[in-house]
Amino acid sequence: MGRGGKKFSNKFFENVQVIDIAEEGKGVGKTDDLVLFIEKAVPGDIADVEVYRAKKNFGEAKITRLVQPSEHRTTPFCEHFGTCGGCKWQHMTYEAQLKFKQKAVHDALSRLAKIEVAHMDAIVPSPADRYYRNKLEFTFSNKRWLYDGENREDVQLDMNALGFHIPGRFDKILDVKHCYLQGDPSNYLRNSINLFAREQGISYYDVREHTGALRNLVIRTSYTGEIMVIVVFAHATEDEVNAVMGFVDANFPQITSLLYILNTKKNDTIFDQEVISWKGPEYIHEEMPNGNGDVIKFRVGPKSFYQTNSIQALRLYQITRDFAGFTGNELVYDLYTGAGTIANFIAAHVRQVVGVEYVPSAIEDAKVNSAINNITNTKFYAGDMKDVLVPEFVAEHGKPDVIITDPPRAGMHPDVVARLMEIEAPKIVYVSCNTATQARDLLVLKEKYDTVKIQPVDMFPHTQHVENVVLLILR
Repeated sequence: MGRGGKKFSNKFFENVQVIDIAEEGKGVGKTDDLVLFIEKAVPGDIADVEVYRAKKNFGEAKITRLVQPSEHRTTPFCEHFGTCGGCKWQHMTYEAQLKFKQKAVHDALSRLAKIEVAHMDAIVPSPADRYYRNKLEFTFSNKRWLYDGENREDVQLDMNALGFHIPGRFDKILDVKHCYLQGDPSNYLRNSINLFAREQGISYYDVREHTGALRNLVIRTSYTGEIMVIVVFAHATEDEVNAVMGFVDANFPQITSLLYILNTKKNDTIFDQEVISWKGPEYIHEEMPNGNGDVIKFRVGPKSFYQTNSIQALRLYQITRDFAGFTGNELVYDLYTGAGTIANFIAAHVRQVVGVEYVPSAIEDAKVNSAINNITNTKFYAGDMKDVLVPEFVAEHGKPDVIITDPPRAGMHPDVVARLMEIEAPKIVYVSCNTATQARDLLVLKEKYDTVKIQPVDMFPHTQHVENVVLLILR
């Protein structure tokens, strides 16, 4: 095995017991003091495996024979499972997924943060494990992923695709037939546009040559029934734009916000691009009951961030609010506030909320969301957290009674963690989408704070991702 050395002189291993599952959906097996990460393996499996990539202390392997299937194993329901990069835990029962997500939170906080986790609550399951996302982004490509048996040299082969990136391949797109992540009319809409564009001979984007007319398709749905569709073109003629947009408009009258973008840059980001409305306003709405008798409405634009599982987002915010235990007179700092979703959700329960976010457009969304709900006790500021949350900021706005922090996957910058230690708010509610970086931050904060509540939440069934809410109390 070359680089693997003597440990991997044997490429095949028999009767390997799979004891855990790793982030990328690979089962973890041990043999002869070696760790193997095994594709499509489930904890509890016993399998013969072949190592196809060897590192110094571990190997990546695939199953050659399933000797004894795990009790946690189930049949994946999606035809694209194993090729598509999403839903990598479909071969494991949902009950088992919850068990291993709970274990992942437990292990991260106990091992990395070295805190007591015996009081951790059971993970909150998602009421729906299919069609739970309110946003999907698809890519047009003239470099379709070929399945086994398809002949690359066949000049008649249709190489166009509309779907998702193949894991580890920036230039290959899986042509998705049916995706179980987003409800109606997502699949019919995507397939109809795909068929129409092929029939009309409209070119798909070439990511290497930066040519082609059609580039991306974004579909956003909402709990209110509103639908946003964004077609992103690259080098399209006016006739091609009119043809595609006219087709979508005529065949999908239920779309409330039909938009398009002309993006000829070499990257797919749309945050710096002009959005052009074909029909309707440049936004849709989401709604959430705030627990105080009101329904909070959120305006979601083409560039807005909003939790992609609407039902579980409500549960996540309820847990955050309940952990804080508001009495009605608190000054709250909402760090990494995004579009002010949590800030506006809790506003009726507190005296004032001060939100801080890096992205200026998100702060404008947050202000709009306060305005359309007649919320007057919020303030929002844009800027890098470590530069905004300085002693002068606290002196101006007052020492917070509660700090809510919901950082990106990278966690909080060390300077921000240090600032929280200086501020010494009586309570911190830490919402995280990455328990490893949350644990890293908690390891520092535990010098002054006790972790008194821990609540994992499953936002993304059939994936390894898990949200976790922690309540910290100042000693």
